[in-house]
Amino acid sequence: MLQSEAQSTRVERDYLGEVSIPADKLFGINSVRGAENLTVSPLTIAHYPAFVTAFAQCKLAAALANRDVAKLTAEQAAAIEQACRDLIAGKFTDSLIVDLLEGSGGTSTNMNFNEVIANRAAQIAGGAMGEYHVVHPNDHVNASQSTNDVYPSALKIATYALLAPLVDEVAALADVLDAKAAEFADVLHLGRTCLQDAQPMMLGQVFGGYAALSRRLASSLTEIRGQLLTLPLGGTAIGTGFGAPAQYREAVYRHLRTITGVEYAPPADPFDAMQNMDVFSRVSGELRTTAAALAKIASDLTILSSGPAGGLGEIRLPMVQAGSSIMPGKVNPVIPMAMIQIGFAVIGNDVSVANAVQYGQLEINHFEPIVTQRVFDSIMMLTNGVRAFRDRCIAQIEADVGANEAHVMRSMAVATALVPTLGYAQVSKLARRSVDDGRPLLELLEEQGLLDREEAAQLMRSVARPVFNRS
Repeated sequence: MLQSEAQSTRVERDYLGEVSIPADKLFGINSVRGAENLTVSPLTIAHYPAFVTAFAQCKLAAALANRDVAKLTAEQAAAIEQACRDLIAGKFTDSLIVDLLEGSGGTSTNMNFNEVIANRAAQIAGGAMGEYHVVHPNDHVNASQSTNDVYPSALKIATYALLAPLVDEVAALADVLDAKAAEFADVLHLGRTCLQDAQPMMLGQVFGGYAALSRRLASSLTEIRGQLLTLPLGGTAIGTGFGAPAQYREAVYRHLRTITGVEYAPPADPFDAMQNMDVFSRVSGELRTTAAALAKIASDLTILSSGPAGGLGEIRLPMVQAGSSIMPGKVNPVIPMAMIQIGFAVIGNDVSVANAVQYGQLEINHFEPIVTQRVFDSIMMLTNGVRAFRDRCIAQIEADVGANEAHVMRSMAVATALVPTLGYAQVSKLARRSVDDGRPLLELLEEQGLLDREEAAQLMRSVARPVFNRS
């Protein structure tokens, strides 16, 4: 081997053999094996910074707690602390090489963090990477922990962090929809059921309903976010706490609260916390509900904006890009279509999460990686999608007042509004004649002196007023 080649790698050994590792990388032998055996997707554990931060926060809290209970020296704890803070600051993430979807139940992920932190701590302490007598990945970085309590704890912490921007985006969406409800408050609109003409309403009422839905979605996401504050940290392998000193659990939560600024707490029953991931069924379920509900709004907007000449054309969506490579001038509702597509993806992710939660076995759930990837994926798609939906579509929607009013006046909604004054039987005859003659009902009413266009418009507006007050 040439001298330059020898200096470019280092060799680590374990009971399975030896592995050559690039000399400038912080990962170790277990990370390499995890990457070689379990890479099935293009995303590593470094892909989501919130997950890296959460894992490093757990390792940092553990190091400080282990120092407090004399499992680490002050020097070891200080070196580990700085290494963790480096990861939190976004440094050295190119050494986090394990696939986010790895199939080792999280062990490869945990060991990747342990080795990166240990090697960085060795550098800080003046030692050499791969020589773990100063700071060892298992004995020191992983002290008083196991994959089984650290991984799900980091997953909860990261999910809690990632949900905050999503809640903000959905709440901001509700604000924009409220503004549109006020803007369109006086626009007469034809309400439809089963895609058929139904009753008159105001276009603002349509958007007010969307706003109310969005606020409920934000509230539900906030509520489920609060259920992520109980962590299994300190349970070690199966919930007994074996391997950690008696004082460790109190210390690790105390430090974690200081590090994160969040009131994380141990569970009432540590075995329940280790065995069950039902909270992620609920988190994923709320993400699915949010995605499906917003996709319904998006679908409505594609219908209301359809045409414009050959469809309803009652609202105008912003024209953000060309819609066809062959039809000049065509503009498609691409932002609402993207929102609908996100709905499909999040629903699919939810199926994966439900299966993974169901198939946990005995004392732990070793399918946490798929839960991690799918939940993070859903949150990020929704966060980005809702922002685009709000800013690039809904905030710029315009109403075609003439088209809205024309559709109401040509519809049988006029007949429904006349029932209280003319009676169901007489109105039914007029409506039937309108259909048979192929003439708008309002035209017949004007011929018979029963109602002119201005009176009809006033009647439609009075009928559209709700019989209850919105709160």
